[in-house]
Amino acid sequence: MTDSFDSGEFRKVLGHYPTGVTLVTSTDGDGRIGAVMGSFGSVSLNPPLVMFMPTRDSGSWQRIEASGVFTANVLRDEHIGLCNAFFQKDVTSWDQAEWSEGVNGTPVLVDALCAVECEIESVTDAGDHVIVLGRVVAITATDDEHANALLFFKGGYGHFESI
Repeated sequence: MTDSFDSGEFRKVLGHYPTGVTLVTSTDGDGRIGAVMGSFGSVSLNPPLVMFMPTRDSGSWQRIEASGVFTANVLRDEHIGLCNAFFQKDVTSWDQAEWSEGVNGTPVLVDALCAVECEIESVTDAGDHVIVLGRVVAITATDDEHANALLFFKGGYGHFESI
């Protein structure tokens, strides 16, 4: 069966579904690693599992996979500049925020909306991406009741407001 659409149209249509923005971080012998992800979610409560879906050929993903651990830092709406710096692979991106070391040794964004520290449980092929399952080893969340998640929708950033 031949698709009746191209990859650009597919991306545009799926952009109608808003996603949260996470910064997946890790560390290896070459230093800290950071990759912006729009695909992150909860998978299971028992055992506690989450997932994200990096592109298969991402150099950042290859380093994260080799490390065996990661933290998904859920970004606040005020983190647009930080997000763009990592998305553009800006060499000064790590200097734009305060970091602590997580229990798994990965960088944790101090003012993230929440941070989910994980060990890689499994990696499954999925076309030009992979599906990474992470077993959660630690969690933190902000106490700031006014903090909003950074969202990506129709090619731009925004945030959610309760009605």
